[in-house]
Amino acid sequence: MKITIIGAGPGDPDLITVKGLNALQEADVVMYADSLVSEALIERASEDAEVIKTAGMHLEEMVGKMAEYVKEGKKVARVHTGDPAVYGATLEQISLLKRKGIEVEIIPGVSSVFASAAAVGAELTIPDLTQTVILTRAEGRTKMPEREKLRDLASHHCTICLFLSATLTKKIVNEFLEAGWSKETPVAAVYKASWPDQKIVRTTLESLDEDLKQNGMRKQVMILAGWALDENIHEKDFRSKLYDKTFTHGFRKGVPS
Repeated sequence: MKITIIGAGPGDPDLITVKGLNALQEADVVMYADSLVSEALIERASEDAEVIKTAGMHLEEMVGKMAEYVKEGKKVARVHTGDPAVYGATLEQISLLKRKGIEVEIIPGVSSVFASAAAVGAELTIPDLTQTVILTRAEGRTKMPEREKLRDLASHHCTICLFLSATLTKKIVNEFLEAGWSKETPVAAVYKASWPDQKIVRTTLESLDEDLKQNGMRKQVMILAGWALDENIHEKDFRSKLYDKTFTHGFRKGVPS
């Protein structure tokens, strides 16, 4: 009486975890979000598995099918894009499954935020520049909690990664400027990170809306904002203590300068 929720990763079928792939290949039934999960990954399921697309299903219909299969003694894999913990809409599924007496195992996956950072060659936490990353979204039809307004989050002036927000870039720019961000703040936008048709736009806060509009990037876009995204950051001398030869830690004694 268990469902396995698998994080499929951002798109590239090779970016699923080994554990996730094993669970996919062992499943009797594979239910996946076909609007986002790579077909090439689903093709790695067992030839005998029943594969079900769920993009057209509502919550109760989807959970009802999962419960039916589990009660028939079948191994069911529910495959989500990225990592299920971030904007995965998994809690509502888990809640209904638990009410039916069905347990859930979650196998994490590579989030699109980290695939996007890799695509642009960025480290999101830079010593002496920013040590905090905020994962959030702009407020659209889905309202944000009162204490999580984008302007308030932006007031921390750290790296901010925006999911599901490419249609709201004017709002993003206004909120960040109101929070005191420079118009020249570097921004990287990545469309379909790790997919064959991945597209990267390097821009600034001031030009974000126009540049995404010109590139037709209005969905499946991760927006990374902050000075950690500076294309020329490698020319500056930001260094951690970890590899500083004068810094002593549990594995190495520092050398006096």
